[in-house]
Amino acid sequence: MRRRARRARVIVATTALSLLAACGEPSGAPVRVVIPKGATFREATDSLASARIVRSPRLFALYASFGGHDRELRAGTYRLRRGTSWRALIDALTSGRGLVHTILIPEGFALSAIVPLLARTLDIPRDSMEAAVRDSALRHELDVPTPTLEGYLFPDTYAFADVTTARSAVREMVRRFERAWTPSWSARLDTLKMSRHDVLSLASIVEKEARLPEERAVIAAVYHNRLRLRMLLQADPTVQYARGEHTSRVLYRDLALESAYNTYKHAGLPPGPIASPGAASIEAALYPASVPFLYFVAHPDGHHEFRTTYREHLQAVAAMRRARDAERTPPPSGAPARRR
Repeated sequence: MRRRARRARVIVATTALSLLAACGEPSGAPVRVVIPKGATFREATDSLASARIVRSPRLFALYASFGGHDRELRAGTYRLRRGTSWRALIDALTSGRGLVHTILIPEGFALSAIVPLLARTLDIPRDSMEAAVRDSALRHELDVPTPTLEGYLFPDTYAFADVTTARSAVREMVRRFERAWTPSWSARLDTLKMSRHDVLSLASIVEKEARLPEERAVIAAVYHNRLRLRMLLQADPTVQYARGEHTSRVLYRDLALESAYNTYKHAGLPPGPIASPGAASIEAALYPASVPFLYFVAHPDGHHEFRTTYREHLQAVAAMRRARDAERTPPPSGAPARRR
């Protein structure tokens, strides 16, 4: 008799849990939930409860255990909606249907770094990614005159679904760029007499040159001043881009490289951006500092010295070299090491 009663209670409880599992209507924006590798189902349930995806963690865990699903968990980062039925949650956690790939694209990354990173993270052939960043329809839509979308894949942290295609990933990054570009920035273009493509090209150089945030607008001003005076920009990052590889120093022989991106040989801006600039560098290119500088030189610690005349610039370069040599020269034998 007791056995029958216990069995009846189990049937009733199982039926109730099944009804609860089937209920739920997803609502709101997806919430990111991380299930670490090696996590137990209880730990996963706690994460779901913290994100308010599951309101009754004990009942949810009990439901999962009845079907043996608590041993089929797939680790990863999920995007789940609140109100999703338990049945759908279990399906997502065991099949990986809600899995996403989180990827950070830093400011200043060029396509040469972005493409392999996306291909590796999303498990997509590199050829597919290369084709996606050359999408002619998207370039026409954005009025991009260059062969690729260099500079238009906005630097940010992205969460791509497990089955994201190369084209979808690129479009999402471009849409992120379009959301970041404000109407006030568009209005500023008329004042500068520059196109958006021109501003992005300049902003990408600023992004590669600046190490200190407060110097962005000053560096942008130097290039604006040079453009106004029809001087060569002589921006080292454009030469590195033309070479197709980053080096710590640009050598004299590199300056003779024949490329439209070599701003030591060709006047004006390069044909297009050389990397993906962040919002701060775009802002600096649009609103440069009001300074007369035409030259700058970088010190080993990353800060720049700015000068107006070439003679002053040569003096600043000499001072920088002395400082650099002093950093490299070891103290005399027996002398105390310099404190840093």
